[in-house]
Amino acid sequence: MGTPEFAVESLKVLVENEYNIVGVVTMPDKPSGRGHKVQYSDVKRYAMEKELPLLQPEKLKDDVFLTQLREWNADLQIVVAFRMLPEAVWNMPRLGTFNLHASLLPQYRGAAPINWAIMNGEVQTGATTFFLTHEIDTGQIILQAKIPISENDNAGKIHNELMVKGSQLVRETVDMILDNKIETTEQRQLYTNEAELKTAPKIFKDSCRLSWNQSAEVLHNQIRGLSPYPAAWTNLYSDDKEPLVTKIYSSLVIREDGLGDAGSIDSDGKTYLYVKCGSGDYLSIREIQLAGKKCLRIEDFLRGFKLEAGDYFK
Repeated sequence: MGTPEFAVESLKVLVENEYNIVGVVTMPDKPSGRGHKVQYSDVKRYAMEKELPLLQPEKLKDDVFLTQLREWNADLQIVVAFRMLPEAVWNMPRLGTFNLHASLLPQYRGAAPINWAIMNGEVQTGATTFFLTHEIDTGQIILQAKIPISENDNAGKIHNELMVKGSQLVRETVDMILDNKIETTEQRQLYTNEAELKTAPKIFKDSCRLSWNQSAEVLHNQIRGLSPYPAAWTNLYSDDKEPLVTKIYSSLVIREDGLGDAGSIDSDGKTYLYVKCGSGDYLSIREIQLAGKKCLRIEDFLRGFKLEAGDYFK
């Protein structure tokens, strides 16, 4: 059970290693883009390519879907980047249902674990397989694998690394379950109180807005944690002009004290654009996109866009 590209890698590993996949469940097709053309999920495209049986339920409690699922008589269900399942689904197979989550549980339960780990400045993250239970992301842990996060890694890079690492973890987990060699860990054993836990809620537009009163390091983490999607944003202000919505995709921290208010811009108009931060140092903008335009390296952006004295971000 899965939907996006992240889930395809795990399915691919199982198919290519000749595990018996009796069926695939993914989200219904949805119209997308200006022409409202129907788009298939990444998982559906792969399942069709491999001629795997496919279900796309609108509602997971629907009797027709539950009957079809039961007819597959699966021994084990594997969930990767899908929807929250009702008990009637996750409790169906004789060997249970496990999920692959892109964090080191119990930390970063929720919809956006990769983004929040980077935004919070973590130096490592990982993937976890665990059995599903009633409360989301709280079931017994089966396996975990860790990867480092360097100071300039973004969400796209970590996503791709965890996609591969997670697929290996899924295969190992399946083998352990089939060989009856499973040993699980209660998540409650890994922390002493709820206050220790960091969460990973769904990201909304307000979570993506940059507040230049914060430190350069905090802003840098926010930018890379939201890159390439959904992307951090701010408004570019010039005298007597409408503010321009601006997305920032990559940056570097410049640890130098400077003059000016938070959000003020320092640039030679050719090769660099520094923004003053609340910590007194600068953020060097490396990739930028104005609304309706392409994402550009800062050198290309400055060749085509003339900044005026006094321009600032807010």
